[in-house]
Amino acid sequence: MTHDQRKNYKLVLEYDGSNYHGWQRQRGVLTIQEVVETRLAIMTQAPVRLTGAGRTDAGVHARGQVANFFSETQISPERLRRGLNGLLPDDIVALELTLTPDRFHARFQARSKVYEYRIHNGPMPPALGRQYGWHIGQPLRWDSMERCLKLLEGRHDFSSFQATGSRVRSSERIVLSTGIAPAGEDIQAITIEANGFLRYMVRNIVGTLVEVGRGKLTVEEFSAVVAACDRIQAGMTAPARGLCLLEVRY
Repeated sequence: MTHDQRKNYKLVLEYDGSNYHGWQRQRGVLTIQEVVETRLAIMTQAPVRLTGAGRTDAGVHARGQVANFFSETQISPERLRRGLNGLLPDDIVALELTLTPDRFHARFQARSKVYEYRIHNGPMPPALGRQYGWHIGQPLRWDSMERCLKLLEGRHDFSSFQATGSRVRSSERIVLSTGIAPAGEDIQAITIEANGFLRYMVRNIVGTLVEVGRGKLTVEEFSAVVAACDRIQAGMTAPARGLCLLEVRY
């Protein structure tokens, strides 16, 4: 493939992560990246390597995952998108597929990502939609949880909420906005937009917020957890099924 012949494509994907071992291709397990690359290779008649905006973990969903890839294909972007959707399993959908400048990089040019975590906070666990939220039967103190969430806005060291054993250059991230809003009957959606996320960061934040909601932590104690920069001080890791990557912003 020569530089003059190849073109850069931007792909926006929606997927249900329930049956996959996350985004990133890994030996011996089924991943979103592998499935999409395999189908694109059939369409383009050449190997395809996707660059994703970020990695979603096993069981995590996405409504707006972004990736880019280079290809020499002469198929129009819209025909390529339709053909790709004809080959993909029902739990992965290509929402958009467009030509983009060669310099576009799905990961390095992302300004922020928006994640949502859904909690089913009602007396009965739902039969429908149970794979898209964490059911908690005990009433939660949502006002206190929202106060804690707002404490995370701005630049902070999020070591208390990163996966144990993570190796990163810096655990500082900038949280641009947060919120909690109803998303259906007995469902609350927690949203966090940041310039980047540590592994399990949102799920560990949510697990600690639930401790506040249950009355096991005060707002002041939550603030102390953030300042401690110690994973042991924070709460449990919330289940993956409640987490969804809503959008990547450029």
